[in-house]
Amino acid sequence: MKIAVVIDTDLKDLILGYLENRRKDIQEILLSLQSGNYEKIRIIGHSMKGSGSGYGFEKITEIGRNLEDAAKSQEETKIREQITQLVFYLDNLEISFS
Repeated sequence: MKIAVVIDTDLKDLILGYLENRRKDIQEILLSLQSGNYEKIRIIGHSMKGSGSGYGFEKITEIGRNLEDAAKSQEETKIREQITQLVFYLDNLEISFS
């Protein structure tokens, strides 16, 4: 199932790097979960929440918000659910530019 997202052409050169950084975030979150560093997860979630919609990825903003909230309450299951959603989103993203 592809997830179609239309992005402003002015952002074209930034999008691949932005999405690659979200894949790196997944690894950072998993490592942080192993060490119990919920503050790091909160910071990553906060950053995603702030940046997602600026690039045209409302779903990344939503996932970031959920990660931030789950990290504040140290809910590992909810954090893992958000990671699963983010992986699915990134793997199925189909970007077009306008």
